[in-house]
Parts: sequence; C-alpha cells; structure tokens
Amino acid sequence: MSFETPLPPYNASDPHATFLNSSCFDLLLIEMVPFAHRLAEQLTVERSGADPQVDEEEQREAAFRRLDGLGYRVGQGLVERFSRDRPRFTDTLDMIKFLCKDIWILVFRKQIDNLKTNHRGVYVLTDHSFRPFARMSMSSPSETLARVQPFLWFPCGIIRGALASMGIEATVQAETAELPGATFQIKSLATKS
Repeated sequence: MSFETPLPPYNASDPHATFLNSSCFDLLLIEMVPFAHRLAEQLTVERSGADPQVDEEEQREAAFRRLDGLGYRVGQGLVERFSRDRPRFTDTLDMIKFLCKDIWILVFRKQIDNLKTNHRGVYVLTDHSFRPFARMSMSSPSETLARVQPFLWFPCGIIRGALASMGIEATVQAETAELPGATFQIKSLATKS
C-alpha cells in the first residue's frame, strides 16, 4: 500500500500493487462492535453453563477489551510497516503528528482536523467528520452518546498501539458531543527507553 494515489492506468496485474476496497473496510468497522458484543455474550454463557442473567457491564467490558486489543495490534502493525523508511522520531510531538497525518490517512482517508497539546504529555485530537460516524443517526441525543461510544474503542486501540510501537505508553479516551465528530484525548504515561 502506498500513501500516494496510483496514477491511471491502474495496473491490476502488477504483483506489487495492493488495493483496498474502502466500502468493505467501512462495513468491517461497522460490524466489529456487534460482533464483539455477540462474542462476549457467547463466551459468558459458555463459562457459566446455563443461560444466567448476563451482566451487561461485564459484557460491555469484554467487548471493550476485545475491540481495544484488535485496534492495538492494528496500530502496531501500521507503524511497523509505514515508519520503517523514515528517520527515527526524536520527540513525542513528531510521533503524534505522524499519527495524525500519515496513520489516520491510511485508516480513515483523511487527516485529523485539529491537534492541541499542553506540552506536558496531554494531546487532544479532534476529527470533525469521523468516517465510522458519517452515516450514523439516532432518534435522540442521549441515545446517540450511549450507542456510539463502542465504535470509538477500536480507534482508541489503534492510537495506543501506534504510540506503543513508537515507544510511548499512553492512555486514550474518546468521546463525541455530536455526530459525526470525535475527540481523542491522549495522556502519555512514560517513554520507553
């Protein structure tokens, strides 16, 4: 895969060319959350034997861990692949900029709209038109916030994995005030040596 758009004619017979159907990727992102919830419920039922009352909070936590873990591995892989031909990053802000520009373009086909920092290890990334939320709508704003939160867990994992691969341990929290925007807050814990 490449950052540059291939020039016509697209040579599909080129053995080194890789193409990704963006609609399939969007559908995969949409289906990951219900799949993680179904899998968490199924594993809980198998562990307990019969069909007891499934604790919703436990199931939600299991889905969060699964989606965050998947995103973490994807973030690590993306950085390993697309930063190998670059000079080593020297400071944390350069790593965050790489994440906001290059990695975000690879995954969501656009850059982060806004990056703010307090220069003490806290970064706020704002995406005003977050692709997974582009086609979502809900009947009430309160329902929106509750139902949309799980769709932010995978991107949070991507951010954590990408930063971990570059040597930064961080916590990532995501929220949305209104669709289709999303805000990610990164707090770096310590830098690996």
